[in-house]
Amino acid sequence: MSEARLRSMTRVVAVDGPAGSGKSSVCRGVADRLGYRYLDTGAMYRAMTWAVLGAGIDPNDDGAVAEFASIPSIVSGTNPQAPTIEVDGIDVSDPIRTPEVTGAVSAVSAVPAVRDRLVALQRSHAETAERDGTGIVVEGRDIGSVVLPSADLKVFLTADPEIRALRRAREQAGTDSVGEQSLSETGAALSRRDAFDASRAASPMTQAPDAVVVDTSAMALDQVVDHVCALIRD
Repeated sequence: MSEARLRSMTRVVAVDGPAGSGKSSVCRGVADRLGYRYLDTGAMYRAMTWAVLGAGIDPNDDGAVAEFASIPSIVSGTNPQAPTIEVDGIDVSDPIRTPEVTGAVSAVSAVPAVRDRLVALQRSHAETAERDGTGIVVEGRDIGSVVLPSADLKVFLTADPEIRALRRAREQAGTDSVGEQSLSETGAALSRRDAFDASRAASPMTQAPDAVVVDTSAMALDQVVDHVCALIRD
């Protein structure tokens, strides 16, 4: 099937996987190549966390976070070439990547009221894409299992823990050269995040039974994008 033909067909693609597996780069690449929309659900949880911290709320106070969850307006841009995320009209694309937000996002995203609010927003993006006749690639940790269980294609990206740690350390440092201490600390942080997300009561990170597993450990970005596009064609 040609890419022109794919662009004319509505496709909802759910991509899950742990941090450092390549989700964002792959999903943006696939969406850009096929003319699909792109939704980064992780950015939505980070945006909520940024709002929680900005309101002076303890991210570990589930009750306070739940009460606050319905207040901020969170708007996601779905252009894969320039995705955006806004909270109450403020562009928070950079602030949501700070260590403070990173350290609190797991606690905030585990609150059921937060997940209920954001899952509803995520589903509305998919419904809008289908209504408009446009494909969409949605990335996260519970998309295929909880958010969009009827997606046309479900992909679970993974990679060796050491590879994931190296990728994330390089991303955070903004350079390919990272020290052993930084690599070790990043690896430990990813392990803690994975364990927390996989064991939380509300929508734990899990691989959907019908998801296609793609191990990106030994694959370059273009190779993974090619592979996922081939899965969509099939």
